Amino acid sequence: MFKPISRRTALKGLGVSMALPWMEAMSAEKLAKPPVRTAFLFKPNGVCPKHWNPSGKGENYECNTPYLKFLKKVKSEFIVLENLYHKKTAGRNGHWPKVPAFLGGGFVVRTTGRDMDTGIPSCDQVMSKFIGSHTPLPSLELGIDEPRTGIDNAGGGFARIYGNHIAWRDSHTPVPSERIPRLAFDRLFKSGPAPTLSGFNPNSNAAKKTLIYDDASILDVVMDDAKTLKKKISINDREKLDEYFESVRAVERQIQNSMKPQKRWENKGSFEIPRPEEGVPKDHKKHVRLMLDIMTLAFWTDTTRISTFMFGNAQSGQNYSFLDGVKGSYHGLSHHREDQKVLNQFLEIGYYHMEHLAYFLEKMSSLDEGGTSLLDNSQVLFGSTIKDGNRHTIEDLPLILAGKAGGKIRSGRRLTAPKKTPLCNLYVTMMNNMGVMVDKFGDSKARLDLA
Repeated sequence: MFKPISRRTALKGLGVSMALPWMEAMSAEKLAKPPVRTAFLFKPNGVCPKHWNPSGKGENYECNTPYLKFLKKVKSEFIVLENLYHKKTAGRNGHWPKVPAFLGGGFVVRTTGRDMDTGIPSCDQVMSKFIGSHTPLPSLELGIDEPRTGIDNAGGGFARIYGNHIAWRDSHTPVPSERIPRLAFDRLFKSGPAPTLSGFNPNSNAAKKTLIYDDASILDVVMDDAKTLKKKISINDREKLDEYFESVRAVERQIQNSMKPQKRWENKGSFEIPRPEEGVPKDHKKHVRLMLDIMTLAFWTDTTRISTFMFGNAQSGQNYSFLDGVKGSYHGLSHHREDQKVLNQFLEIGYYHMEHLAYFLEKMSSLDEGGTSLLDNSQVLFGSTIKDGNRHTIEDLPLILAGKAGGKIRSGRRLTAPKKTPLCNLYVTMMNNMGVMVDKFGDSKARLDLA
């Protein structure tokens, strides 16, 4: 038996976002069964529709289109979703307002940046609000591309910051994605490779790198001064001050949540990755796989149950010349105008993304959780906010939903919903699967039946 570690114990250094993965020494009780985890994987610039849509119906569809063939090994583990879309992205710019709408479907206001408004928080952050206190990290946001700034005048005058984020705490506040693997890893672990849960020693160096955390909020200490300051500044500045305070509160809540004796799920055995090197890997493939491994590790250790990953930002101009036969900007190649030579390059990039999706799903499927797999106990949505990358079409978005959500999803089939079914119908179901019992979200009209 481990002697319980005080809830007042936290990582050394307030600059570190979160503590070690939840350990037996910090938990009063264990969950009787694995919790459900949710991941959202965003792919920019759409696909080539004729190379995406499979033939066959229901469980008898063929997983042999150029895109889907990469998922053959895990065909029984996912659903091909069809005819879902976001109505409020119709007639808008091809990229900038569609990316922040991915997980909410709201009407994104054209702005230079001071008054951003997506119309609605993203569904991952709604989940986080309700169940984020159950884990050390309420949610984990990861990405690859360097954020873009400024205004895209050629694209309708939208602030490019919109295209950097799919996670939005509220309609005005994006949740930044971490793109440096070591920093993402260190949010899970202070230093060194991840200790196995069954072998954690509370007297180890990792456990000793702690300090006593005062339950009094930093903001509580300065609130009187803040009230005085608010009387002297403009309404806009008051709003910015409130946003800043909320950001500090969010960090404090993460620290406090990590110390609460919540019921935790503890896996047997181990799944370890070494602490990544500093900076952004020069090898793009290594970069992507590191981030997917970190997400897997975060789920495996029950450090978080909600995560997002962006293969690229809006209008991603990533140069994929490391792929055979590919040259030039990814976004540029997406507008191939049916030129076969250009289209072939665009397709190769899409296949590259599918290869990584397959890697992620196969990894999760291989991790046993007492007779079920990590993927069995997860729901993973992969997709884009446009269907045809060349024409920016929005109906029948390319979407894959993998995992069984602990038995709540019947996978291994093609699900063709009625045309123009709100994508938010799916999000209502996914939130319900996480125990967030909402009846409506965004422009949803009903739950999408996944059973």
